[in-house]
Amino acid sequence: MEIPVIDLSRYLAIADTSSIDPDKPSGQIEEELGVLCREVSRILSETGALVVKDPRCTAEDNDRFIDMMEKYFEKPADFKLLQERPHLHYQVGVTPEGVEVPRSFVDEEMQEKLKAMPEEFRPSTPKGPDPKWRYMWRVGPRPSNTRFKELNSEPVIPEGFPEWKDTMDSWGCKMIAAIQAVAEMAAIGFGLSKDAFTSLMKQGPHLLAPTGSDLRRYGQEGTVFAGYHYDLNFLTIHGRSRFPGLNIWLRNGQKVEVKVPLGCLLIQTGKQIEWLTAGGCIAGMHEVVVTKRTIDAIRLASEQNRSLWRVSSTLFSHIASDAVLKPLGHFAESPLAKKYPPIPAGEFVEQELSVINLKGNKEESL
Repeated sequence: MEIPVIDLSRYLAIADTSSIDPDKPSGQIEEELGVLCREVSRILSETGALVVKDPRCTAEDNDRFIDMMEKYFEKPADFKLLQERPHLHYQVGVTPEGVEVPRSFVDEEMQEKLKAMPEEFRPSTPKGPDPKWRYMWRVGPRPSNTRFKELNSEPVIPEGFPEWKDTMDSWGCKMIAAIQAVAEMAAIGFGLSKDAFTSLMKQGPHLLAPTGSDLRRYGQEGTVFAGYHYDLNFLTIHGRSRFPGLNIWLRNGQKVEVKVPLGCLLIQTGKQIEWLTAGGCIAGMHEVVVTKRTIDAIRLASEQNRSLWRVSSTLFSHIASDAVLKPLGHFAESPLAKKYPPIPAGEFVEQELSVINLKGNKEESL
């Protein structure tokens, strides 16, 4: 199955009232908007994944970001460890390989569910913590007063990368803008107010969190870089990686190897949107594994003398830490709403992290 691609251009044009064709009846524009938005909400609800094309997020933007992160991850471990902040639960700076623990590795309930899955849809079995590095970079403003200071810590900038802040902020803000457009469209499609989600995202602890996987050391077919897990944030967005390997699970349980077209972005539902929709959307499961296609890409990159670090261009968008997570609008009337009681988003994040931290060193991924 190919994941549908939604071009955000038309929605952005409609949202920008100055670009609307004055000769087009307003009713016709509203009808077109409704069709677009209902398609986005339907795809997120039915599959948990969406590929979008945003004219503000170009392939060149993604390449600039990945180029810099390849140079960073290629640095010696001793250099990278200078940016490690374990006392802040790795919410800023670098997370070394062997620290993040996939939920499927320690969650016994999840392990039982995996055994019941058809064999062709089962995820790969990790042998331990993920052998990947990650860098956490905060994007956007943070609240001056918050109960959840560790989730809103100051960023860490490595020495020798004068372009670091501009590159991270530029790409991060562009991906947040794409998320906000999708969040507005989803809200409209679900019959909520346009800002139902985005109003809760203001000053959220959004994190640009690229991973770096060393394919020279770990480029053997079947190596699990990120074990089967869901993300605990609102929506996760990925730019196109230079090496394949991302598998996702649709809501019907089907396993899909992701192929993101050039210039497009992949969006997946996280646990927070599941909470806000009382299960109308379900947090999407995914993993990163070295596949035959990854091996082919490694061979080509070696021939072209390119970097053999697999960089994921990933951003986690969040509901603001002090905002309350609870089913919104008509979702509050759902029979499933009682499964999603009101809880501050920051407290929810801390509870989710503790599930993994009790048994491992680090959560699977924000």
